Amino acid sequence: MSTLSNPTPGRDSVIHIGALLPDIMSTYGDDGNALVLRERLRRRGYQAEIVRITLQDEVPSSCDIYTMGGGEDVAQILASQHLRTHRGLFTAVEAGRPLLAICAGVQLLGEWFQVADGSHAEGVGLLDATTVPQATRSIGELVGTPVVEGLTEPLTGFENHMGATVLGPDARPLSRVKYGVGNSVPAGSAVPDTGLVDGVVQGSIVATYMHGPCLARNPQLADYLVAQVLGVPAAELEPLEIPAITLLRKERLAAAKHPFKRTA
Repeated sequence: MSTLSNPTPGRDSVIHIGALLPDIMSTYGDDGNALVLRERLRRRGYQAEIVRITLQDEVPSSCDIYTMGGGEDVAQILASQHLRTHRGLFTAVEAGRPLLAICAGVQLLGEWFQVADGSHAEGVGLLDATTVPQATRSIGELVGTPVVEGLTEPLTGFENHMGATVLGPDARPLSRVKYGVGNSVPAGSAVPDTGLVDGVVQGSIVATYMHGPCLARNPQLADYLVAQVLGVPAAELEPLEIPAITLLRKERLAAAKHPFKRTA
């Protein structure tokens, strides 16, 4: 693995993709995000391997990029405890290593999240965000317009969650919601005039409620992360033409039939 003092891997070194806690945090095929990153790196001539980091493992700080998927309340609590105890992820994020987190990963990386009995479970604290229940469960297609520099294509995924994630001043959203609810709003709260947003971007962390797997549906976002790993602008990456991905995006974007409408 590349060292923290030399974070940009070359073609003669192996890029390590840390799949965080896939034994408990990988609902709806979220472990596919690590596979997408590996494949897009390999197609460009880089050596890349996935490192599975389970509850039985220390969390290494030396991976070049990390991914984490979703899970239910008990899994979130276990994951938060493990990541706070084995603090390699803190070191990696502080060094600028990219981290992609999906759904429950959004919630547990925040300061705290509310669980089914109404109590607040301690989060990892890497994101300036908190999560409480929304009024009803969100299930369906999620489409957003990115608000992060370097991302221009619509973001698409599948959401299934009860959480309403509130961002603090140090966090910013990944996209503005066109279809679905994304971060939503807490039960009893009004939707802001600016509409709903999805995800959290803070430092080297990108988090979103989009399953799919997210990176299989969103190659531009995948390359946004790949470019950070390689230390180059995304525009300088060799283009990858994968017809199956083009067809997948077309089909999934067409499947989103219910644009969000703010009610009084």
